[in-house]
Amino acid sequence: MYPPKFTRSVRTLIHAAGLALACASIGVAATSSSASAQQFARITKEVGLEPHLDQEVPLDLAFKDETGKSVTLGDYFQGDKPVILTLVYFECPMLCTQVLNGFVRSLKPLGLEPAKDFEIVTVSINPHETPELAAAKKESYLKALGRPQAAAGWHFLTTTDDATIHKLADSIGYRYFYDEEIKEYAHPGVLTILTPKAHISRYFSDVEFSARDLRFALIEASSEKIGSWTDHFLLKCYHYNPETGKYGFVITNVVRLLALLTVAALGGFMFVSLRRERRNAHTSANS
Repeated sequence: MYPPKFTRSVRTLIHAAGLALACASIGVAATSSSASAQQFARITKEVGLEPHLDQEVPLDLAFKDETGKSVTLGDYFQGDKPVILTLVYFECPMLCTQVLNGFVRSLKPLGLEPAKDFEIVTVSINPHETPELAAAKKESYLKALGRPQAAAGWHFLTTTDDATIHKLADSIGYRYFYDEEIKEYAHPGVLTILTPKAHISRYFSDVEFSARDLRFALIEASSEKIGSWTDHFLLKCYHYNPETGKYGFVITNVVRLLALLTVAALGGFMFVSLRRERRNAHTSANS
């Protein structure tokens, strides 16, 4: 078995390769022609993520779900559940598969359930992909997840309107383009966490996602309406870093919590002590 550090390095390389449409043909072509070198430069310049934290995504955008039913993005923001949005395309040869596989691995130990606690919306950025293809992908990933009941909470959407896709992508700062040379999309790998009011709360950009961080992000996005009291307590000790897309331990918050607990403990001790003294004094006076 490879050591964790080596595994993380490999995953990082996979992600970087995916961002650049990591096909062998690109690597070879980039060294053999100036045109491909320019294309590679375009990819590194135009593909990426510009975080738009707290911005609202447009809910009137129209799509077809995996059954062919006409829906709008707003259909998945009807209650008080947060939403995980993923932009991919279903025939992607590499990065999308890596992102969704990593996402499924993080969902398994999450401790929160799609449909019950949150919704997942996976949108194809390819206007030529169909609901039939979306249905096949949904079936595949539900099988990988091993929870058939999650079908009610994981939605795979398509549209033939390229402008609709770009409007959604622009709203979350997701930059991509279609590479005519190799007939593939250049795009980042991102999970976007949305509040029940459709505001962008958190981003995770990788091919592997921490179940703990994803759980924290969903609980925060729900305004702590999901999760346990332990989660809510731990969120006082961990802080989301938008630069790294991860939750880090914040010692100052821990010190504040310990100080509050100390004050509360001292207050409780003084209250009990005073009551005991008064009770003893009352008993002495009556004897």
